[in-house]
Amino acid sequence: MILNSLSLCYHNKLILAPMVRVGTLPMRLLALDYGADIVYCEELIDLKMIQCKRVVNEVLSTVDFVAPDDRVVFRTCEREQNRVVFQMGGMGAALLSDPDKIEKILSTLVKGIRRPVTCKIRILPSLEDTLSLVKRIERTGIAAIAVHGRKREERPQHPVSCEVIKAIADTLSIPVIANGGSHDHIQRYSDIEDFRQATAASSVMVARAAMWNPSIFLKEGLRPLEEVMQKYIRYAVQYDNHYTNTKYCLCQMLREQLESPQGRLLHAAQSSREICEAFGLGAFYEETTQELDAQRAKLSARTSEETGEPAEDTSGVIKMAVKFDRRAYPAQITPKMCLLEWCRREKLAQPVYETVQRPLDRLFSSIVTVAEQKYQSTLWDKSKKLAEQAAAIVCLRSQGLPEGRLGEESPSLHKRKREAPDQDPGGPRAQELAQPGELCKKPFVALGSGEESPLEGW
Repeated sequence: MILNSLSLCYHNKLILAPMVRVGTLPMRLLALDYGADIVYCEELIDLKMIQCKRVVNEVLSTVDFVAPDDRVVFRTCEREQNRVVFQMGGMGAALLSDPDKIEKILSTLVKGIRRPVTCKIRILPSLEDTLSLVKRIERTGIAAIAVHGRKREERPQHPVSCEVIKAIADTLSIPVIANGGSHDHIQRYSDIEDFRQATAASSVMVARAAMWNPSIFLKEGLRPLEEVMQKYIRYAVQYDNHYTNTKYCLCQMLREQLESPQGRLLHAAQSSREICEAFGLGAFYEETTQELDAQRAKLSARTSEETGEPAEDTSGVIKMAVKFDRRAYPAQITPKMCLLEWCRREKLAQPVYETVQRPLDRLFSSIVTVAEQKYQSTLWDKSKKLAEQAAAIVCLRSQGLPEGRLGEESPSLHKRKREAPDQDPGGPRAQELAQPGELCKKPFVALGSGEESPLEGW
């Protein structure tokens, strides 16, 4: 699959900006549905991508770039072919003060890859320095330049400098993409064109306004937020988006409504299933997950035939290629602990592990049984303990449950009985639900809105 075509044009386009934690596949597809011409993925580190393996995911009909710990770093699909810009780097703005390095990096990229290279900058303290920088950048041969019309230290509440973007557009011959108008200018579709004309830019890149409601790209006007969020959730389930990322993006859409009844339900949700139930999509979740499980079983059976393995060895077992990496978890937390805790909370029998050792290489594989369903990692491990942890991870991920990794919500949350507020009107759970969760409170970082590198996308 081609992630970006040489024919990709940056003239007169509506563009979804690169946004950390927001620009994953569900948001990109939603923006395309509503009228965006080009979508940037979230900021990704080049070193992490170098370590990834490209995997064709036949279950989801996607192409995944999978890290050594089996986490999907980047996922794309045919729907966004020739429309997606891969966002390489973009954290920190140190390069703005080192134009020589900017020129060297961009020149190397332009000469070394067969894809159009773009970059994104903030403006410098003086117009003269800004114009000098963009001229050097243009000479590297990039296809377009996006300009966030604020200085490095300025925040969204500071006015965007349309006149500086206009001066850049008047100076350069390559397309200039105007960015930074969400706070001051863009509240509806017609405002996007007004912002483009005010900056004389070729195209407009939208960040926060699109994060709050991706239907900002819709010519007919904004759609109701409930409708937009439900559509986002459907994509998240269909493409197996991790529930913590789904929850974060929905929190950004709800904004001031986080303390509403629906906001409290979202805060309480600890899995993809619970998020769906909070938005009236419980039946959709069950139907979709059943279809995906059936597809996995079909592929597993086909693989068994191709490899000559007995069909009974894999019948009824949900499998994933995962391994347990101790470094990715807090000192006192493991997937087995999280799975046991969940089973107790749901009043299920304790997980049962069956582990075998392969004589040839003395590696181990474990199958865990939970609620009469078996789960197993397809990757063999060097110890019985590691194999059991991997099996627990497969079960947790299949159910859309947290597995205790660093960066996930506090495992102590897993110990609380999740009851609706009206079931416990005066208890501690109701008090907990009365406040937005820590996940929802985490600050949003948009590339081009705070601290970003001049290099974005290729």
